[in-house]
Amino acid sequence: MNFLIGANLDFTSLLTNVGNWLVTEGLKIVIAIVVFAIYCAIVKAICKRIDKKLQKKNVDLTLRKISVPWLKRILILLGFVCVLTYLGIETSAIAAAITSVGLTIGLALQGSLSNFAGGVVIVIMRPYKIGDFIECNGQSGTVEDIKLFYTYLRTGDNKIVVIPNGVAGNSIVTNFNINGTRRNDLLFSISYDCDFEKAKNLIKECMDKNEQILQDPAPLINISEHGDNAIVLLARYYTKCENFWSAHWYMLEAVKKTFDENGISIPYPQLDVHIKNNDESEEEIVKDAIEVSDKQKKKKK
Repeated sequence: MNFLIGANLDFTSLLTNVGNWLVTEGLKIVIAIVVFAIYCAIVKAICKRIDKKLQKKNVDLTLRKISVPWLKRILILLGFVCVLTYLGIETSAIAAAITSVGLTIGLALQGSLSNFAGGVVIVIMRPYKIGDFIECNGQSGTVEDIKLFYTYLRTGDNKIVVIPNGVAGNSIVTNFNINGTRRNDLLFSISYDCDFEKAKNLIKECMDKNEQILQDPAPLINISEHGDNAIVLLARYYTKCENFWSAHWYMLEAVKKTFDENGISIPYPQLDVHIKNNDESEEEIVKDAIEVSDKQKKKKK
């Protein structure tokens, strides 16, 4: 009986302690969770508004896609630290633990830190930005996205190539879009029997018909080479970067059609083979043999 009474007293005291904790510490936790949720919603709204303002001011897309998300993460992290402080948790011990863990992870992920450093260099120096067509480390494509660790390229056949920023930051990068225009050099072969001046005029007419081909700098058409089987004409022109491929395909088709309509032939590789008559070759062999025997007789004498 005494045991039951003691158990009832312990249970009652337990309920009292739990109730007191819920009224004090539990209420603080609930308040902290609610305040932190509201704080996160406000941070997201602020970052979204900042992104819209940067977009209206035509700030580079690369800077926006990197700076705004990281600003949001930093603000949320600061809010989380403030919540821990409100709950009475010592943040100094947590900071020391995070530092030691970060050091361990940093030693294990030295390559990733190199990529991070490369990403910072790319953001600051801006050798390329989102939307540029580049060639890097043997890969070429349009920059789809730039993260702090990796750069994503979309190739011409719609594949995504991921290049570590550590590699991109320490490699030779060819940016085809940085000047706003691109030059294209096309080679057209015509027969030696054709009028090359006429062929040059026909190529110029094809260029003039396409508004995507710029007239400043002026297009250039000249003889590039006297080939084994044909005269090679060089057609050089400039286009805006976004019109490069459409103008390229246009010129290939338009010049071929124009040449066919005006009798300008594009020759196939040719090889002239001269076959000697068998009788003549036998006569030459006999003459050579007689000359050799005469020389040998003279040496014996």
